[in-house]
Amino acid sequence: MRKLQFRILYREFLFRLVDRDVLSVSAQGDASRLLGQLAALLILLSIPFAFPIIHLGNSRLAHDKLLVTAWGVEHALIATTMLIVGLFAVLSWDSAYPDRRDVLVLAPLPIRASTIFLAKVAALAVTLSLTIILFNAASFLVLPLAFAPPDATPMDLLLSIATYRLMAAFWITMFASGAFILCCTLAVQGISGQLPRRFYLKGSAFLQLGAFCLFLIGYFLEPSLSSPNALTATGNQAMLMWLPSYWFLGLFQQLNGSISEPARPILITLATRAWLALGISIATTGLAFLLSYFRTLRKIVEQPDVVPTSGRRHWLPPVGNTIATAITHFSIRTLFRSRQHRVLLAFYLGLGFATVVLFLETPIAQEFSGASGNHLWHQPTLPLLASSFVMMFAWLAGIRVVFRIPLELRANWSFRIAQVRPAVEYFAATRRAAYVFALAPVWILSVALFLCLWPWYQALEHVTVLLLLGTILVELWLAGFHIIPFACSYLPGKTNLHIAFLLCLMLALNVILWSAEFERKALSDPHRFAWMIAVLTTAAFLASWRRATAVKGAELRYQEEMPPVITSLKI
Repeated sequence: MRKLQFRILYREFLFRLVDRDVLSVSAQGDASRLLGQLAALLILLSIPFAFPIIHLGNSRLAHDKLLVTAWGVEHALIATTMLIVGLFAVLSWDSAYPDRRDVLVLAPLPIRASTIFLAKVAALAVTLSLTIILFNAASFLVLPLAFAPPDATPMDLLLSIATYRLMAAFWITMFASGAFILCCTLAVQGISGQLPRRFYLKGSAFLQLGAFCLFLIGYFLEPSLSSPNALTATGNQAMLMWLPSYWFLGLFQQLNGSISEPARPILITLATRAWLALGISIATTGLAFLLSYFRTLRKIVEQPDVVPTSGRRHWLPPVGNTIATAITHFSIRTLFRSRQHRVLLAFYLGLGFATVVLFLETPIAQEFSGASGNHLWHQPTLPLLASSFVMMFAWLAGIRVVFRIPLELRANWSFRIAQVRPAVEYFAATRRAAYVFALAPVWILSVALFLCLWPWYQALEHVTVLLLLGTILVELWLAGFHIIPFACSYLPGKTNLHIAFLLCLMLALNVILWSAEFERKALSDPHRFAWMIAVLTTAAFLASWRRATAVKGAELRYQEEMPPVITSLKI
């Protein structure tokens, strides 16, 4: 019976590690199909990393020089593996440990707590293994061929001990690097879970978003030190001690037996640090699971998730009439308390942030801007202007998507029963909430940033453009938005993130770069800038008029319905 319970719980926990309602691209939200598509995406991402390895094999370099030249490709594989595992750990933030639903549903049943935890650990281990194997599959297939002697035959490769040592070193390093990142995330989550329940739930959102940003920043801003001169440079030694991806690069060289002078001492030091970090992270994660086993399960039942506010103190100010204040406050609290909405918003912000880093930190960005170093930040350059547009679009897209996903259907019925005024007033309140959420945060941060970086007149000109552009986008979005945020039933699978991502990649980035270049020229030409402001103001007015016309006579929708199988011709 315990084996049967373990198998059932393992399958359920495996499918729940990534939120199916958010990421599903199938109309039925089928979990097996979702996992298959994620696996196909990982294999697709692995293919570009195989081409540099093939190029190394065709370079006809001496074996010793080939081993050193391959450090850059090996480090890229290790760093990307750690990033993918880190993003997986963030997406499965609240699914790694038993949550309130697990305790309330499974505790009354004759199931031991140890069975629940073993099923959780098994689901995490299998998912980690599949993620690493699928992403590194293409590179693993071509790696032995690239390191083989030019005259080696397939039989020579099969009988060579060096081939098997290379394969073992490759997989041990990849699994060790992925396990380190996953265990660090689980350890932070598990130890923070020992706080009182309400404090943990409030801080969990910030920890999750902080981990998401940390993984992206560490990946895109990590310096390139994959050469003997860079590794042995005195000025880089302190930095190497804080870059885990280079620890595991040293581990790979140690396992493969390819450590050579003059980088031997630093590679051995890095490999030693990798073993220590892996052991400490695994031990800390085991301690976190034990604490969760003995303490967290009891705290979930004994302590409430949300404690009512004492007295009449409210930290949220009113934003208009009672309806606008109620909808805005409901939206703010929903976003702070819902893991599902935070993860989805973090996904869009992560895409935007990754694009911004590529705009600002690549040599191509400096070529576009005609500046380098600090000059890139202290003048209106093309990458910086485009980055502000990208973050605004990413934030608006994320808010638009999360607004459509309800927290609980009880909110649906609360608003439906309490609707005593015309729908136009609710649309106006939703519009105000959209401006508070979608436009105000990114615009206020932009004002603070550009006033610190640029002369005040150029900063005010640019934030005026951002304000008008954001107003246009919000008004166009609200024209067909006939629901209350977070209070309408949602049909998963309609987002089509893969299609939207490709469209944005092919079309939106070109439009953003063209717009940024146009604004950069307009900032130095008063006549062109005045013409641009006039066009944007007119477009904002037309978008507002279109939104007001679209909502006139419309009714609030509280339930999203499937399209009819038979479509009427209306004749």
